[in-house]
Amino acid sequence: MDVAPPGPEAGREQRRPAGSGAGRARERTVGKRDGAEHPGDPEHPSALWRAACWLPALLLVAGEVFAFLTPPNYNSAPFFSAAPLVAASLLSARATAVTAAIAVVASVDITVHRGSPSTGESVTENVTVLTVSLLALGINRVVRRSDSRLRSARGIAEAAQRAVLPAPPARLDGLRVAARYVAAQADARIGGDLYAVQDTPHGARLIVGDVRGKGLGAVEAVAVLIGAFREAAEGEPTLAGVARRLEHALLREGGRRAGIDQFEGFTTAVLAEVPHGDAPVVRLVNRGHPPPLLAHPDGTVAEVPPGAHALPLGMGELGDPGDPGDSGEGPDRVEERAFPPGATLLLFTDGVTEARDAAGVFYDPVRRLAGRRFRSPDALLDHLVADVDRHTGGHGDDDMALLAVRRTEHHHPSVPRRTAATLHNE
Repeated sequence: MDVAPPGPEAGREQRRPAGSGAGRARERTVGKRDGAEHPGDPEHPSALWRAACWLPALLLVAGEVFAFLTPPNYNSAPFFSAAPLVAASLLSARATAVTAAIAVVASVDITVHRGSPSTGESVTENVTVLTVSLLALGINRVVRRSDSRLRSARGIAEAAQRAVLPAPPARLDGLRVAARYVAAQADARIGGDLYAVQDTPHGARLIVGDVRGKGLGAVEAVAVLIGAFREAAEGEPTLAGVARRLEHALLREGGRRAGIDQFEGFTTAVLAEVPHGDAPVVRLVNRGHPPPLLAHPDGTVAEVPPGAHALPLGMGELGDPGDPGDSGEGPDRVEERAFPPGATLLLFTDGVTEARDAAGVFYDPVRRLAGRRFRSPDALLDHLVADVDRHTGGHGDDDMALLAVRRTEHHHPSVPRRTAATLHNE
């Protein structure tokens, strides 16, 4: 059963603006929860949000009906005062002004044509509606300015993310690759969720990681991490060597930085390597990161936990250096797992596993994906992103970086082509 929405094939992107395939891929990697609707977000209005936008009109109608059905000593001022206030936070400046004008005119019209037991009371009601309407216009201006600043901040963050690192290729040495980045709605600060893919003489090497913190400090750490990964992935003969190079790079970066990150800066990460040739295996190094999943063609989904737990990158000096007689890898013990044709390796950050519903229940990707079959890595990630959004009710408070790699039937050596990596908000 294919539960993903129809359409995306390998290399085709969820968003389809004009331009090259690479451009379309890059557009796909950054942004809010694709296809998701969020209450209070005008760019992705939910059904509740759209219904709420009718509330000012309903209040105006309710005021007229109330005035028509009740004696003259009852007044409709509460309805006419509430309408522009509600419109101020939901509608545009023009719509708020129209609502305010209608409220004032309706209040005056009812007073004139209906009469009132007290002239002073009628004047007070009309002045109240007028005053509240003017306040609503001011509130709307403040709200719109805040929204504009938030959109600008998000746009700058997304542009910076696109500029730092390119998107991964859709096909790579007998592999089909898909990636997603899903930004949380609560924050526009750039964070440290990242992924990278590189074809090397040793095989396709991947990383998914989560840098501690947010803001420019996290961006600096990610830039160091990805730069070190690009270089080490090409030159190091083993995946453990790549991890050690990343560890050293982060330690150097921590020594250069001031403040708490000098002592507590770290990155959780999973590194993977799919070697060239026909050996159906994947090699993994897990440094304190949520374990990846392996989805098989028959719908079974299994977690791939590390055989021995290790501290995150940047904290390796605090861990077990390894026994004198072991391979010398220390915390970076490479584990080899079966990776048969048709299977999909799914790597993700903790924005997936720490997503909670209204009752506080964490999202369980193994249970939610079990029994489902997907025609492509893109379809898998489309479904996963939508399912997490349904689980949280559109209120996810952490970013998600996801990378899915499917082994095709024909896996053969190829000339290393290019590096692709993506950085995103935490």
